[in-house]
Amino acid sequence: MNNYRSSFLSSIPPVVKNLLAINIILWLVTLVMPGFFRRWGVNVDLTDILGMHYWASEKFNPAQLLTYMFMHGGFNHIFFNMFALYMFGGALENAWGGRRFLFYYLVTGVGAGIIQQLFWTIDYQSLVNAMNNAIAANSGESLLAYQDTLSKYFRFSNLQAFDAAAIVDMKRMFVDLPVTVGASGAIFGILLAFGWLFPEARLMIIFFPVPIKARLFVLLYGVMELFLGVANFSGDNVAHFAHLGGMFFGAILILIWRKKRI
Repeated sequence: MNNYRSSFLSSIPPVVKNLLAINIILWLVTLVMPGFFRRWGVNVDLTDILGMHYWASEKFNPAQLLTYMFMHGGFNHIFFNMFALYMFGGALENAWGGRRFLFYYLVTGVGAGIIQQLFWTIDYQSLVNAMNNAIAANSGESLLAYQDTLSKYFRFSNLQAFDAAAIVDMKRMFVDLPVTVGASGAIFGILLAFGWLFPEARLMIIFFPVPIKARLFVLLYGVMELFLGVANFSGDNVAHFAHLGGMFFGAILILIWRKKRI
């Protein structure tokens, strides 16, 4: 058993192995830390600190564009991301070498975060601008057009009666709401690179037990993410455009490398 465990661990390339370890350790820390500090009456939420907030939030700092990809939510979230990292990342690291693979992983993860910020801005900025106008007018009257949207996040009886102070508080809470965690953007970058480098490799999908070529798998996955991102189904809190952002930045990086023959 020990020989098998040693052989299994030694078969994982070093960068992938360290990325797996960092992600798993941080996930375990997020489970243990709140209860540990609560004994002293201190509330420490590592996800709130290292997760990526919307750029307009006071909780945002640029380092979160990097740190968010090492944080995860539930068990399924980290399991599937780390499984994909192990399955596909090792092949890329063996093909590229550790340094290039790590650079690619970080660039696609940060790129996914940038794309997510862009789409947050598209989704939220008109409402944030309306809040700014309402604050300047010291009245919630101009927010009535957004009453249905705001009612999804807040409970209020008479929005028109809100003064500037109340709207400032609402705006602060609103821009603090969105937060993204997970390595999914980098993982989708890895999937794209795997399909690019090994297009004829045959993959088995759990819910579709028929071998499918890697390039077709990546294409179908990308189309599905685009559809889900545009459809924006109610209750869907997955950052689909961030996933596409990881693919987009991965494609740019691979094209640059190929053009320069690096």
